Amino acid sequence: MDKSKRPSLPIPAVGDIEGDQVPSGLPAIIDSHVHIFPAPIFKALWEWFETYAWPIRYQDSTSALLESLFTRGVDHLVALQYAHKPGIARDLNRYMIRHCQQFPGRMTGMATVFPGETDAEKILEDAFSSGLKGVKLHAHVQCFDMNSTVMEPIYEICSRNDKPLVMHVGREPKSEAYLCDPYELCRADKLEAVLQTYPRLKICVPHLGMDEFENYGRMIEKYDTLWLDTSVACAAFLTTGREIRLDTMRSDRIMYGSDYPNIPYAWDREIKQIMNAELSEETTLKIFRKNAMQFFDIGSVHSKQDVAVRKAQEQTSTPSEQRF
Repeated sequence: MDKSKRPSLPIPAVGDIEGDQVPSGLPAIIDSHVHIFPAPIFKALWEWFETYAWPIRYQDSTSALLESLFTRGVDHLVALQYAHKPGIARDLNRYMIRHCQQFPGRMTGMATVFPGETDAEKILEDAFSSGLKGVKLHAHVQCFDMNSTVMEPIYEICSRNDKPLVMHVGREPKSEAYLCDPYELCRADKLEAVLQTYPRLKICVPHLGMDEFENYGRMIEKYDTLWLDTSVACAAFLTTGREIRLDTMRSDRIMYGSDYPNIPYAWDREIKQIMNAELSEETTLKIFRKNAMQFFDIGSVHSKQDVAVRKAQEQTSTPSEQRF
């Protein structure tokens, strides 16, 4: 993104009016990008956002935040978190499993791991066997190079287990407060090298690959294993200097995601913006539901996840599980 077009941070909250329910006329919505964290991490994250990005409009406990989306009409959601340092991924994955147990059949939970940490493969194997459906990573926070050797075990275990990877490797939104430069670590050509090396690995890049929209638009045409989600990019909030035309993009590789609760505007703002694009009924169904069902394997084998979650629920909690 041209530096002259990048907004100065932090950006003020929008203050727009929110709806009580998902707008009528839409299919049963799957929100493919919702964050959950234990309370201490959420608190620290929101304080960081307040200082370096934007104020967070929705601040509450994980359970209350999830319940809010469900009561407003979101049919299913995909919950994400990321380990910002080594040694906490197991606890975060247990936290995720417990909330999947709280909302059985309504929530798909993704595991996390810190790239390069000891026993990374075992951490993910245990998470998958407990019912988590894939992996979430964030290069801006975890400061990994997606082409480095520390990533190989993660790619290999996801490929071997047919688990998708949600990986924030777009360059934006960039903040000087990050410990690494996203413009050095995150480029579309680096992600393309991963797709070529691991042809069975399904990857979703959030925010439509912001700000390399054109490059990622071309790549989803070329690679059947690449998806993008809309989170923030379609909310008419960040200034990108480019018009986003979902109607010109490969419609079976775009998923709606909100980035809730880490947003400074109404929970349904992005839904309304996508509706304003006047997409065809078929494309709308794909973006709001069908594509997420395919990428996250929701539906046909969802009962298998519920069985795994129930088995995990029956296990005795360890002291570390009670930490959050």
